[in-house]
Amino acid sequence: MSAEPVIAQKGPYAVELKAGEAYYWCACGRSKSQPFCDGSHQGTGIEPVQFTAEKSETAYLCGCKHTATPPYCDGTHNKM
Repeated sequence: MSAEPVIAQKGPYAVELKAGEAYYWCACGRSKSQPFCDGSHQGTGIEPVQFTAEKSETAYLCGCKHTATPPYCDGTHNKM
């Protein structure tokens, strides 16, 4: 049984990514180290999204956890 993701914040997190580095984006919304996973998803049925940064840049990662393009913000929070 999967839980619904918790809305961590209604807006994106601006984060500095480094090219070639692997990250784990929190998809459950329960992590204390948003927008990244800290293991708080255990038992929710929701797994973090692993991704590797293609380039070093400021990226806007989803905070509402309802994006159609995880881990990136697609503006879904504006409809909530």
